[in-house]
Amino acid sequence: MSTHASDPLAALGSLPGVADAVDSVRKAVDRVYGHRVMRRRSNEISSEAALRGARGSAALSGADWALEEVRRRTDFSADAEARTVGAALRLGAEAGQLLSIWRQSPMRVLARLHLVASGDAGIPGGSAATAGSGTAGSGTVGDSVGRPRLDGETVDEPLVDAPLPSPSEVAGRLDGLAELIVAGGEAPALVTAAIVHGELLALRPFTSYNGLVARAAERIVLIGSGLDPKAICPAEVGHAEQGSAAYLAAFEGYLSGTPEGVGGWIAHCGRSVELGVRESTAVCEALQRGAA
Repeated sequence: MSTHASDPLAALGSLPGVADAVDSVRKAVDRVYGHRVMRRRSNEISSEAALRGARGSAALSGADWALEEVRRRTDFSADAEARTVGAALRLGAEAGQLLSIWRQSPMRVLARLHLVASGDAGIPGGSAATAGSGTAGSGTVGDSVGRPRLDGETVDEPLVDAPLPSPSEVAGRLDGLAELIVAGGEAPALVTAAIVHGELLALRPFTSYNGLVARAAERIVLIGSGLDPKAICPAEVGHAEQGSAAYLAAFEGYLSGTPEGVGGWIAHCGRSVELGVRESTAVCEALQRGAA
């Protein structure tokens, strides 16, 4: 049996409010999975959840578009907001393809997520105009895609302005996070997902799209853990619904490192999953009525 010393993520399950959050999320997820529409139309629910999750994640990164606008648009290269929405959509589509790699090589997955978010800026000969607005302190945008930032490179993250850890600290903490993921353990999926999300947001390891990548990684953990295997519970919807002020306040708690702060962040992520469940339940109800 794992001990808290060898399984530090499991130890977080005893923080204030976390056990209740884990239990509430589990019950909410079980309810939506038991909906009769899920028996025959789960693929439609998954597709809609990915779209709505991408919209929510993009909203937190400064591109708060109406859902129907996201659904309608086909060109996501016109401006910074459009590129952010396009990045979020690509990440939502990519997340499910990386589940088998995550537990073996999380760093490889994070690099891939940043490459996907950045679009063709990461491809030799690609245009930086169709990728993010983040620029490195030296070299081209493409030079910084898919790898942790270096000394002298700046970070474009529109929502979070907390102090940036140094590249050497980023490297060490990423290695530690990767070791925890590969080792596995007994921590509830919500706890692991919230810590992955919070740590990536704290480190902002890339020059751009860190928030989008952090939320995509959270999604990968929730799906790959078996909590949400059909990807119908988009936490990004809940993060956006609770608002950027609440998101940042909870994140400040995570950064504080106190039991109450970290527990509050995990509970906030749990509430976000529950709101994502509520969104997909509404989609199920609409499909059942023939309204969607």
